[in-house]
Amino acid sequence: MMKKVPELFGSMVFNEAVMKERLPKDVYKALKSTIRQGKALEAQLAGVVANAMKDWAIEKGATHFTHWFQPMTGITAEKHDAFISPSPDGTVIMEFSGKELIKGEPDASSFPSGGLRATFEARGYTAWDPTSYAFIKDDTLCIPTAFCSYTGEILDKKTPLLRSMEAISKQAVRVLSLFGKDVTRVVTTVGPEQEYFLIDKEDYRKRPDLILTGRTLFGAPSPKGQEMEDHYFGSIRPRVKAFMKDLDEELWKLGISAKTEHNEVAPCQHELAPIFATANIATDHNELCMEMLKKVAERHGFVCLLHEKPFEGVNGSGKHNNWSISTDKGENLLDPGATPADNAQFLLFLTAVIKAVDDYQDLLRISVASAGNDHRLGANEAPPAIVSIYVGDELSAVIDSLIHGSDYKASGKKQMDIGVSVLPPIPQDNSDRNRTSPFAFTGNKFEFRMPGSSFNIACTNVMLNTAVAQSLMVFADELEKADDFDAALPELIKRELAAHQRILFNGNGYSATWPLEAEKRGLMNLRSTPEALVHYTDKKNVDLFVRHGIYTPLEMKSREEIALEEYCKVIHIEAMTSLSMLKKLIVPAAMTYSAEVARSVDAKKRIGVDAPREIEKVQEITELTGALIEKTQALDAAVNGEPAALVERAVYAHEEIICAMEEARKVADLLEMKIEKKAWPMPTYADMLFYV
Repeated sequence: MMKKVPELFGSMVFNEAVMKERLPKDVYKALKSTIRQGKALEAQLAGVVANAMKDWAIEKGATHFTHWFQPMTGITAEKHDAFISPSPDGTVIMEFSGKELIKGEPDASSFPSGGLRATFEARGYTAWDPTSYAFIKDDTLCIPTAFCSYTGEILDKKTPLLRSMEAISKQAVRVLSLFGKDVTRVVTTVGPEQEYFLIDKEDYRKRPDLILTGRTLFGAPSPKGQEMEDHYFGSIRPRVKAFMKDLDEELWKLGISAKTEHNEVAPCQHELAPIFATANIATDHNELCMEMLKKVAERHGFVCLLHEKPFEGVNGSGKHNNWSISTDKGENLLDPGATPADNAQFLLFLTAVIKAVDDYQDLLRISVASAGNDHRLGANEAPPAIVSIYVGDELSAVIDSLIHGSDYKASGKKQMDIGVSVLPPIPQDNSDRNRTSPFAFTGNKFEFRMPGSSFNIACTNVMLNTAVAQSLMVFADELEKADDFDAALPELIKRELAAHQRILFNGNGYSATWPLEAEKRGLMNLRSTPEALVHYTDKKNVDLFVRHGIYTPLEMKSREEIALEEYCKVIHIEAMTSLSMLKKLIVPAAMTYSAEVARSVDAKKRIGVDAPREIEKVQEITELTGALIEKTQALDAAVNGEPAALVERAVYAHEEIICAMEEARKVADLLEMKIEKKAWPMPTYADMLFYV
């Protein structure tokens, strides 16, 4: 297999190698310039590209094409059209025009628009994104596109991402020119680590909660969970390894550089990590990765769960957004070099990120807000809801010396001697890792650990790119006016680091004292999704996105509404699923079991045998069943009491409906532990987490 990987990799992608082979030199050169430098492609060349794409795709077995886009649902969308075109002689020919490549017209009325479009106003447009390669999936040529309404409002996640990449590039180029760098473009690069659970398909089919909500709404703890710490990096089971092998092949065909795979902390939890790509391509690839995880799992008798917290009491699943920024010449602007204290360019870009995260901590929290992620944040290796930055001991010392004007003494690289002569000395990094930090510097990049496993990472990177672009713009404006750049630069860095030092925290994010300290520092603690989302359209945030041409105020308001509406819908579906399971499965099972035990007691009495413990069992089950019926009625009443106004409905869902669901679950889970296994109507945690 390994001998075939170079041949397999990108075999279903219309990449530069294919373009070079199939396009005329002038067209190839123009398209390459578009991809690498963001220059617009002339319309007349699109027809040549479209014809070459079509011929290549047909040779690969494709019969249809689609504009593949990312609406506000958070997943991808596609409408397939065949290449066929009727001929006068009653036959068909295979055609694909430049117009069809550049623009599509899907119905926009049924996608979330947050009030931007009325239901009867259906027209929408998709526009080809030539910076992301076309690919073949399921015998269909997929063309990555942006999506907008008939009146021009953006309705997708791709367009703002592309705009934010241009915004940060523009400001970073300005800053670099002050250092004498001849750079025409800067790109943000992302490597999203994807966590997921695999469970047996047969167990999944017996769990209405997993089918309808993606997570278990009921489930007593398994006798064994993750406390033995034996699953993390453990030997991968043959069945799972076969799945991973198949998955790698599918991803490699699509040019997705899936590199690292391993068991995660929780039983039947795993992780996949790719090599870095530009932010827009990384986003496309991650969406494809999530789709392929589900498809390939199906082939192997699994179901892939991408919910942030499918099982209570064990680790949830995140998607660590590793983010960096590089020039078109390949220079990583977040690489501190051997002596970070003397690397003024690095320190300025580091300061820009620190300022951005502090000034727009609410936006970063909003970018990871969802009903699912609320269950995950704050425990089991997931960071807390308070946004802070970890920079490690060495950079902390550098920052302190800059702020206080003191001398910095580099600690130097250490060698660890672990006391075994046959083993070589191990170079020790200058800082440890902090698994509780939401935003951690990890050598030459930042790892944003808050996004949930099901998220489209575009939103997070829009927030991050735009916030950093704002910091760089402020710095460039000031430094361009300075009479003496060399004197002004250290003063700016010192001032800004001092102003934003509150966001730096190297300690334990799970500590009970951290929220109190964070409050003293003036940091935001937005504990729930409704609490976070209402800050989306704060004036400073609207001003930020309008200033950099990312969103209009109306587009921002629509996104706030879409997110709140989605939150309410998710909680409502969970509540209705809970009620259905309680009324149709759990309560009837408890009643049937208690009646069965009661009959056994009655039979023993008839032959003169006392059964006091069994009588207690019947009484206990009967009392718990009665309590569960009361909790079910309370949940029913909570669902029926939802207010009409959107923000109030979201807050009510968090404070009332979720609480009512949790109260019912407590009783149901107690019953599960007391009822005979064969009488319980669904697979247990032990069944699902420890399948063979």
